Amino acid sequence: MTDRLTSQKRSWNMSRIRSRDTAPELAVRKVLYRIGYRYRLHSAIVPGKPDIVLTKFKSVIFVHGCFWHRHPGCKFAYTPKSREEFWTKKFEANVRRDEVVKKQLSESGWRNLIIWECETKSSDIIENLLRGFLGENG
Repeated sequence: MTDRLTSQKRSWNMSRIRSRDTAPELAVRKVLYRIGYRYRLHSAIVPGKPDIVLTKFKSVIFVHGCFWHRHPGCKFAYTPKSREEFWTKKFEANVRRDEVVKKQLSESGWRNLIIWECETKSSDIIENLLRGFLGENG
């Protein structure tokens, strides 16, 4: 199947996808701040440059896009119909890299939480995930 968009339009669309300060990441940061936690962003001294670093708790939080990081069972983790081989390789590399980073974090004594993009639609869900991860009863 061929792409419905021209290569120039597809390139323009892809260039607009941000890796930092995305809406899901901002939603998580807002809730985390509201419930009283202070954090660092994208720290290069921690393996994988996590989205959020809670140094005091030796914990990190990744806010993963369901499409890019292949959220199992999620409707947003679809594979485009054009250039399927390219996308499959790209997604497999992303998932492999995520596993390597999780292992490096664990070996370094860091705890990690992944919050999926689809879970960021509700601040209540975000808060429950954060409180559970950080050991609060709510």
